[in-house]
Amino acid sequence: MIKKVQLPLQTLNLVVGFMVWVIISALLPFIIEDISIPAEKLAILTAIPVVLGSILRVPLGYYANIFGARVIFLISFILLLFPVYYISEASSFTDLVIGGLFLGIAGAVFSVGVTSLPKYFPKEKHGLVNGIYGAGNIGTAITTFAAPVIATQIGWSQTVKLYLILLLVFCILNFFMGDRKETKVKTPMIEQIKGVYKNEKLWFFSLFYFITFGSFVAFTVYLPNFLVDYFQLDKVDAGMRTAGFIAVATFLRPVGGWLADKFQPLFLLMGVFLTYTGAAIILAFSPSIRLYTVGCIAIAICAGIGNGVIFKLVPFYFNKQAGTVNGIVSALGGLGGFFPPLLLAAIYSMTGQYSIGFMLLSQVALVSFVLVVWLYYMDRLSLSSEVFNSTGQGILVTDRNGQIKAVNPTFTKLTGYEEDEVVNEKPSILSSGRHSKDFYKEMWGSIKEFGEWQGEIWNRRKNGEEYLQWLNISAVKDDSGEDVRYVGTFSDITSRHENREKQSPL
Repeated sequence: MIKKVQLPLQTLNLVVGFMVWVIISALLPFIIEDISIPAEKLAILTAIPVVLGSILRVPLGYYANIFGARVIFLISFILLLFPVYYISEASSFTDLVIGGLFLGIAGAVFSVGVTSLPKYFPKEKHGLVNGIYGAGNIGTAITTFAAPVIATQIGWSQTVKLYLILLLVFCILNFFMGDRKETKVKTPMIEQIKGVYKNEKLWFFSLFYFITFGSFVAFTVYLPNFLVDYFQLDKVDAGMRTAGFIAVATFLRPVGGWLADKFQPLFLLMGVFLTYTGAAIILAFSPSIRLYTVGCIAIAICAGIGNGVIFKLVPFYFNKQAGTVNGIVSALGGLGGFFPPLLLAAIYSMTGQYSIGFMLLSQVALVSFVLVVWLYYMDRLSLSSEVFNSTGQGILVTDRNGQIKAVNPTFTKLTGYEEDEVVNEKPSILSSGRHSKDFYKEMWGSIKEFGEWQGEIWNRRKNGEEYLQWLNISAVKDDSGEDVRYVGTFSDITSRHENREKQSPL
């Protein structure tokens, strides 16, 4: 029973965490009526909670493997009681900065669930499961929509205090409903980091999540105030529009995970980043509110699907180091939400518009598209290399002139020759001398006419021992139909031949 409730429980934990994480940005239009905050510092204030929320994702993901999700969620919610109360009593910009910094704990809990939940499900469902969990992002929409409405009735300070009750409720739920018997992984963090930091996929996924989740966070924290200032919308309307953006991105996250379970995830990311490029160009031209809405919805769609796809890829490629890798990738994604608001504010203060910032997003998205294409083809090459190196048959590849260019480990095992001993040699180095010139003439005639030949052939190992092969030679042709290389695959059938000889009548 306890194991079955982990997905809904941890998803609700993320909802609460994200609700708390964006308290300041959601209520900022109300807060600035009571606390004097310079316009140039507004972006800093909305970005502050993202800092600790990003940094803490690495240790929280790691310790979720050590102690289990129950303990980490419980401790996190207890610790959040203090900054939430402090913010509710804030009377200065400094108070908000201090309280906002420690709100980052709420954003960091994301790495707990993506580390814990895959333990309860088979690999083919990890995309959907992490997507459902990631839909806990809806917590930002709930706060962005509901907090301003409540604040108009009871004030922003009392609205913040309501979150104390919510946190206490979930402390109790995690204490009683959390899984005390969750599988633990206790590999030291340094060892895990050493095992992954040289893997380029870690940094590619981090960059991709920097864009997809970073844009989600950046738009979430920046839109409420931006829509009020730039389009002169009222505060509740701005909150509702921002909540709509969050809702679209959130509900599409499980869809992205589900699609990644069914289709090639890298193809999906290609589409995501191409759409990002076009949407950011629309936003760069500072259009009417209608066109701006279209651009924002396109960004929301990309963010939702992209986030779901990436967290299908992480456990697929990094199963044993999932906690640490989840932490690193999600941390850099969180930082992706920290820098854009500051950058946009700086660009606006210098130019009076946001176009350059959005054009920068379009170019980064376009670069990411190119990187995903490159990663896809590198993956294909890696797969081919794995098949080449692990197959049980010997393989040698020659150029059109018959010079050996590559052999696999099984070739070395069967013949005794290392790769550097045969590269640029002719296959005749293996010849036993048993076959006539007519035999080889007939073999190559078949290859030229039909593109392949197969049959039995006697060859010689490096140590001089003769053995019987079953050999298949195939021609590889270019677009014009010319042979460009030849691939030979063979196996040792000497023992089969000897048994045949024993069984044949005299």
